[in-house]
Amino acid sequence: MVSATVSPPWTYTLQLPQDPRAPGVARSTLRTVLRVHGMSELIEIAELLACELVTNAYLHSSGPYSLRMRDAGRSRVRLSVWDTDPHIPAPFRWSAEAPAELAERGRGLYLVTLYAESWGAYPMRGALPGQGGKLLWVECAAKGDGGAGDRGAGRA
Repeated sequence: MVSATVSPPWTYTLQLPQDPRAPGVARSTLRTVLRVHGMSELIEIAELLACELVTNAYLHSSGPYSLRMRDAGRSRVRLSVWDTDPHIPAPFRWSAEAPAELAERGRGLYLVTLYAESWGAYPMRGALPGQGGKLLWVECAAKGDGGAGDRGAGRA
């Protein structure tokens, strides 16, 4: 008789302050979470995606923000970043276009749309002041578990 160990789905949320060290803490935490859940093959791409989203939240919001890491099944991870700024950046509002050759901004989130299997954004409206903002999310998968055909804005 063969027995298999099935891991339950997992979710971690890391609350981050407006501190220039916070994106580094987020990357380190993400690497640890993926290693302990046997998803080391996702570390490189997940770290790139999370780094861009977290750094964007640090640079463009004035309050705290958070990184959520969730098992999305079949060697996939979903990364979500919530922040207090309600503005959803261009690559997450419509299909991403490459930034102009000499553009000084807009490359990071454009890279996210190129390397993520799927991505999306949601405006967050809270019942109390200060609870709003936005949530940007991406999914990445191990090679062979997704592909260019799975990519697209707004997929849930």
